[in-house]
Amino acid sequence: MHSQQSRSHHYVPEWYQRRFLAPGQSSYCYLDLHPETVIVREGVSYQTRQLYYRAPTLCFRQKDLYTLRQGGWMTDAVERRFFGDADRKGAKAAVVFGDYQGLVNVASHDPYRDLLPYMGAQRFRTPRALDLIKKRSGKADHNIALTMMQELFQLHTTMWSEAIWEIVRAKRSPTKFIVSDGPVTFYNRVMFKSDSVYPNDTELNEIGTRTLFPLSLDACLIITHLQLIRNPWATPTEFRRNARSFRNVLWYLGNIQFGRELEQDEVLRVNHILKQRASRYVAAAEEEWLYPERRVSTTDWTKLDDDWFLFPNLWKVPFTTGIMAGGGPGLPYAADEYGYHPGDREYNNEKFRQMEHLSCDRAQLVWAKKRIGKSLAHIEEFNHDGVHDKMMNDYLRGEGLLP
Repeated sequence: MHSQQSRSHHYVPEWYQRRFLAPGQSSYCYLDLHPETVIVREGVSYQTRQLYYRAPTLCFRQKDLYTLRQGGWMTDAVERRFFGDADRKGAKAAVVFGDYQGLVNVASHDPYRDLLPYMGAQRFRTPRALDLIKKRSGKADHNIALTMMQELFQLHTTMWSEAIWEIVRAKRSPTKFIVSDGPVTFYNRVMFKSDSVYPNDTELNEIGTRTLFPLSLDACLIITHLQLIRNPWATPTEFRRNARSFRNVLWYLGNIQFGRELEQDEVLRVNHILKQRASRYVAAAEEEWLYPERRVSTTDWTKLDDDWFLFPNLWKVPFTTGIMAGGGPGLPYAADEYGYHPGDREYNNEKFRQMEHLSCDRAQLVWAKKRIGKSLAHIEEFNHDGVHDKMMNDYLRGEGLLP
């Protein structure tokens, strides 16, 4: 057994939690959504506290969560080696994306390569995810679940890479982002909490599923399927086109959107989603932030995004038809926007693309009207960032909606 055997394991790393503390703050408000009932004796019981004030060292942790056991032998190798590497790289990547101001301001591509594996590890390292692995595999053995987790953790990275990324900000909002026990959160407006009884959860392969991943008090990554962007009226529970896992894809980083400031009600709606999707615990730098349902404009799950605030700037999502690369040793690479390759039956499906082009054009016009007066996201200047703003404003002026 390792001389420094760890027994208390954080499924939300301490370094991540500290990104949600105000400067000089050492602890935050920790809310138990399902406090236990302790039976003292027959007919006498009490409920444990709901709200605590704790340092990150005492939050989002569970004894022996990552301990491998064999008889009397145990090891914390999963905690030290697997999560140790993912956390080291993920912590650096979170800083870059939390302060993201465009590709030209990033010294190397390492943050892009490192954030995805960390997100995958974070998604699968929670008690809920491990219980789901046990349920779906039919194997209750914890050792087996930990082994499978290490094999499955990059399950979502292909679809995340093919989607549209936006880093939104909360600098102007008095309310900031909270932490949940499932930081990489899936939201689908037609998949309710009652549809995902523990340990089940919303699936990423559905068109309408967004990924919400707060990066700090003031930053949150939102990932949206391209198919939903091109057709926001698509059935949210249908499988996205060519949904698949464990495939290498080329990712064009210049399309990442950034710089949009959320209004307070929009931050409250994000926090409401995070809290509703949490299994048991949420935490925040201020107690008031733990109860977004008290101040948010609506708690109706189906209407949280009626104003399309979770969408990126639709005018700045190019209607690409795929990507090609080559010229060096080895075979050239070619794929359409949904990852189909030459020879695949659905590669460059023109009929489907024409339908998407019509719905995409319509979606841009609707989005422009819904987002009048709101903060707008940016893309790299070499992608003609200002041109898209001018086109949208010209349309709105033509409709008499702007002076």
